[in-house]
Amino acid sequence: MTHLSRRAFVTAAAGSLLVSCGGHGDGVSAAPSGGTHGTPRTSADPPNAAAAQRRSVPVRLRIPGIGVDTPVMRLGLAQDGTVQVPPITAHDQAGWYQNSPTPGQTGPSVILGHVTVGAYGDGVFRRLDRLRRGDEISVRLENGTSAEFTVTSVRTVAKAEFPTKAVYGDVDRPELRLITCGGPRTGDGYLDNVIVFAASHTTRR
Repeated sequence: MTHLSRRAFVTAAAGSLLVSCGGHGDGVSAAPSGGTHGTPRTSADPPNAAAAQRRSVPVRLRIPGIGVDTPVMRLGLAQDGTVQVPPITAHDQAGWYQNSPTPGQTGPSVILGHVTVGAYGDGVFRRLDRLRRGDEISVRLENGTSAEFTVTSVRTVAKAEFPTKAVYGDVDRPELRLITCGGPRTGDGYLDNVIVFAASHTTRR
């Protein structure tokens, strides 16, 4: 990450990362009062992590295990300092936070998506909580290559306990974070967040 993008990334992580779920103003809370543990490491972590790739913007996300095949748009920061979210549309798609590393670079690349999109129904990440350790994720990059990831952990956490360091903290290999809303639904939205942690294991053209 460049020094400039690292500052923006840390600024967002220290504030709040909001992802609207269904147009209710509900979102992904990333308050600094969240968990302090690093990214979960398990025996299922890929044994041969891939070398870091050059920076190249993600353009498509595929998760075969839950039927996701979506374009990826770029997301920046809103005027209030929170991360922008994909628009609520009938043709919902995921969004990559452009101040995080690109998929395949060293560090946690962050991709956000809706679980519901208001009157349009289900969002692109509606089945994110069904992923399991060992499931495969492929991110197509603008330069024509793909970054391949294996799920290492799936967590559903209360928004008030969002594990900021685990999601945004420094790691020494290419990793991926997929984030949406989840858990019980109230009149204003969802009470929890679903967070998928994944590690890069190979690259291909």
